[in-house]
Order: sequence, then C-alpha cells, then structure tokens
Amino acid sequence: MWNEKDGARRRALIAESWAEAATYVDPLMRGEGHEQINALVEAVQSRFPGFRFELIGAADGYGDNLRFSWGLGPENGEAVIKGTDFAELDSGKLKSVRGFIDQLPAAA
Repeated sequence: MWNEKDGARRRALIAESWAEAATYVDPLMRGEGHEQINALVEAVQSRFPGFRFELIGAADGYGDNLRFSWGLGPENGEAVIKGTDFAELDSGKLKSVRGFIDQLPAAA
C-alpha cells in the first residue's frame, strides 16, 4: 500500500486491509481513518519520489499483535530510513499501527 502510486488502487488496498477507524502514528505523522491514512501515504510519496518501502526480515506476531521492520530508500538501492512498527489487528484488519524510526540520515 505504501508503494502503490495509483490512488484508486491504494484506497482499495487500504479499505481491504485497514479497519474503518484505524489509526497510524509515528514520530512524524498521525492519521485516523482511511482518508487520512491515504493522505499520509501520498505525503511520503511526494516527499521521497522514487523511494520504496521494503520489509526487513520477517514480520513477527501473536494473536492480534504484529511487529515488523522496514526500510525506505531509492528503488534498487539501500534503505536510508529504517523503522519498526507495532500493529494491532481487529477481525484480520489493521486497527492501529505505532511506528518507530530506527535510522535517519545524518543532517546535511
């Protein structure tokens, strides 16, 4: 979903995998509900054109809880931003995601 450029397809992916009242929070942004979560994705894509998210390792979970790490970097390049997210599911859909930034590039 974070890599999907087509807005209609991305909104469909959000509806398919996120609960209607889902929340996303990390140190840089916050969104509640499908429209705000979509707007967050659009903002990241606009700020980092040509970058892609990639899963680092395997997701880990138990019950309705998930943990996964990710990297964001140029397509076919090394991730320059890395993080770990913790998610809670409700009936198989994402209910809440709490993100943590593990690595940021040094300021220029």
